[in-house]
Amino acid sequence: MADRDAEERELDGIENEEFSEIVVYTGAGFVGGLLLGIVLDAMGFEGSAIGQWLVRTLAGSGESVMEGAFAIRRRLRGGVASMAEAYGWGKLIGMATPWVIDWGSRLAGVDVYGVEGFYIPFFYALGDQIGGNLSSTLFLRRREGSWRAAMGVYVRHPVLLASLSVILIVPVGLLTARLLGFSPTTQVFTALETITANLCWVPPLVGWLHERRARRTTRRAV
Repeated sequence: MADRDAEERELDGIENEEFSEIVVYTGAGFVGGLLLGIVLDAMGFEGSAIGQWLVRTLAGSGESVMEGAFAIRRRLRGGVASMAEAYGWGKLIGMATPWVIDWGSRLAGVDVYGVEGFYIPFFYALGDQIGGNLSSTLFLRRREGSWRAAMGVYVRHPVLLASLSVILIVPVGLLTARLLGFSPTTQVFTALETITANLCWVPPLVGWLHERRARRTTRRAV
């Protein structure tokens, strides 16, 4: 019975301890982005575009570097490829996307401080999350052998569903805040906006909670 339960958890892509290792990374990015914002404001770089890029990268994607390191370490250890590993690889690759969107928007004359620029912090906060979701979906496609089977697993997978929910909800919140008059006119405001939008901690937390429930179920079955 225990062996069968372990196989079912493997099928769902939720292996013991992996998402619980990922979930601790986001806070370091938050702290780093906020501290950098405070330092830059104190030095008089409130409106620095490069400063905003650095602050948003740390606050929105700082955890992706550590999650990518987790994926690399997991791969070097060998063994069966996992959902958490695919998630980490996707986030590492996806973190570069907002750089192109940010600088491209500035060159195009978009008001990055106004309503029209609401999407920029979204991609900093969740560009890596989108990458993680897509990478995990492709992982399921390879493992299950067809898109139909992969999507059947997707719609039952708590981490991927939580990830999709975050991706859909956050831009609405950012647009609403900008419409109500918020503007990231300082680096601290930039960090706070990105931190608030960066709900990337939610899917790994859901995965960790699911792991704990699966382990309790397994112990009761034994």
